[in-house]
Amino acid sequence: MGSKFKINCDEATTICNKNQYGEASFYEKLKLSFHIIFCKLCKTYSNQNNLLTKIFGNYAAQCTEKETLSPEEKLTLQKQVNQKLGL
Repeated sequence: MGSKFKINCDEATTICNKNQYGEASFYEKLKLSFHIIFCKLCKTYSNQNNLLTKIFGNYAAQCTEKETLSPEEKLTLQKQVNQKLGL
């Protein structure tokens, strides 16, 4: 049974990206969770992916194709990312 949940890091990052957009199935999420327990690199990738989704998701909802962030918004965004990453 354990081998059904074994995936490599490439598969884990693919599932992580699908999960970000709500496209991952329950079974894929289960395999990803199992993989993250043992793989620190994929756990870090998943955490960073979730963080960036939260930060950029707020801005993306407000933008249209023709709009861009103002210099002040870009600076604020950069500060948020640096703060979350501990820089």
